[in-house]
Amino acid sequence: MLTVHHLNNSRSQRVLWLLEELGLPYEVKRYQRDRKTMLAPPELKAVHPLGKSPVLTDGGATLAESGAVVEYLVDRYGQGRLAPARGTPEQLRYTYWMHYAEGSAMPPLLLKLVFDRIGTAPMPFFAKPIVRAVVDKAMKGFISPQLKTHLDFMEAELGRGEWFAGDQFTAADIQMSFPVEAAASRAGLDPSRPRLWAWLQRIHARPAYRRALEVGGPYDYA
Repeated sequence: MLTVHHLNNSRSQRVLWLLEELGLPYEVKRYQRDRKTMLAPPELKAVHPLGKSPVLTDGGATLAESGAVVEYLVDRYGQGRLAPARGTPEQLRYTYWMHYAEGSAMPPLLLKLVFDRIGTAPMPFFAKPIVRAVVDKAMKGFISPQLKTHLDFMEAELGRGEWFAGDQFTAADIQMSFPVEAAASRAGLDPSRPRLWAWLQRIHARPAYRRALEVGGPYDYA
């Protein structure tokens, strides 16, 4: 039996969505973030040494990293679904977006989250001007320009097809959902980028996406 070790408001929501798209039976073991630190509970380290989510167990196999989990499920259980045919241009785009999601899109989003928290964290009054100056410089000089570059790039690429790998919905769209939803939540993505915004509306309307939300529980990025 497939078991998803699911952390609230995390990348594991993508795994639930993929399983619903594939129509596979699975179980969910739930974990809650610490309300103060927003970190995963230590119990997850009993499943995988890094203590992060998602983690998928399939019989005796334990897999971590959302991209690896998505590729494993599509390769093992997809039966040709949710992935383009090998050797096609669409397959090359599919591979690219599968890796771009975490390798390129997420780092500036994570940096923004960290620097936003640093800028609003409690601190001695004499340190506030210094810390805020550092945060402002990092945001204006690097993080915000990087976010704009990536959002503009994704917007332009969706001009080549309705979905990230082309004209057909694939697991690459599932993998890309987390950074795009995070960008809409905290990095200024809005209808001014109409292709990305329309893509978000399309994924949110998918029945499997809605079912996964019911299984996973409250998800701030939806």
